Amino acid sequence: MKILKKTLLIIIATLVVAYLLAIISGNSHLFKGISSTYLIGNSGPTIDEHAFFESRSVEVGNQQPWVFDNNYNETENKELLSEIESFDPAAFLIVKSDKIIYEKYWGIYNENSKTNSFSMAKTFIGLLIGIAIDEGKINSVDDPVSDYLPQYKETPELTIKHLLTMSSGINFDESYNSPFGHMAKAYYGTDIKELNDDYSVSEVPGKNWVYLGGNTIILSLILEEVTGTTISDYMSKKVWQPIGAKNPALWSLDKKYGREKAYCCFYSNARDFARIGQLYLNKGLWNKHRIISEAYVKASSTPAFYLKDRDGIPVDFYGYQMWMNNYKGLEVFYSRGILGQFIIMIPEKEIIIVRLGHKRGPDLHNHHPTDFYTYIDFALEQ
Repeated sequence: MKILKKTLLIIIATLVVAYLLAIISGNSHLFKGISSTYLIGNSGPTIDEHAFFESRSVEVGNQQPWVFDNNYNETENKELLSEIESFDPAAFLIVKSDKIIYEKYWGIYNENSKTNSFSMAKTFIGLLIGIAIDEGKINSVDDPVSDYLPQYKETPELTIKHLLTMSSGINFDESYNSPFGHMAKAYYGTDIKELNDDYSVSEVPGKNWVYLGGNTIILSLILEEVTGTTISDYMSKKVWQPIGAKNPALWSLDKKYGREKAYCCFYSNARDFARIGQLYLNKGLWNKHRIISEAYVKASSTPAFYLKDRDGIPVDFYGYQMWMNNYKGLEVFYSRGILGQFIIMIPEKEIIIVRLGHKRGPDLHNHHPTDFYTYIDFALEQ
């Protein structure tokens, strides 16, 4: 009995010391991270975590149902489908010429299931920035960030465009493998603004492309400042309601009544995500109603060739919070999340692809996940 009590006291003392060290070192987010992953059998973030975090609803208006193509689900390449299924999908949907022509769901998921968008949400923030510019709340992408956020007054050379194109030069220590990095603290922490304020411009902005979620967080802080409302509310009124989304979405917050984790964590379903793709494919129009200017849509999907990546290669793959590629002679632009979330748009073919799931291809080819090409190959056969 004495040995048991002694062992118990040692365990309690160890836990207390660990807790105090985490608090003192600014790593209290680790407790949330461990409790929502390892303690329930996961090794990292999953697509089904909205119950673990506080969230704010992105409300809908009048639903505008999708039209289904006469050839709905009639064409299916078994070999490509097998390859798609090897990456543990939850949903796969194709819209062609404004109509759903193919969709499939796996496991517990269906057309109404809410799953995490992860970094697809960056594209949504880029979209909201464009709308705020159209409304005159922001003058231009060339505006200094310090015009809206005084904490950047010492670096007036930093512009909104630098944030949009991931070329801010801010020293975010973004490592998706480190539990102590900026992204881990942003995902599991409780004050995303205070966290971001710990980082500053350390390189010349507008020179090097470095993919950093902190840039998107700053964009969201600008949106809060100029709109006087929450990111979720602005998204609802300016996008989610006008495009006729069926289901309210959820945007995870850093704490109760807090801020949206704007770089990720927008929970919705394949059919409603496809509406974002349709909006971009329609160059900012929805049923003849202008939601965002055509000029901004074009700029968003234009590569930032003047930038160079870490290897010194011109950036032909990224615009304003949007990825792009040329595949089989087709211009393709898309948003994506870390576990294989995609909204892929192919304007020439009037095709939108939405893929949601648990993992993506293990390799990158010129910054693009290898499974990305499989989804396009499958869609081109519809």
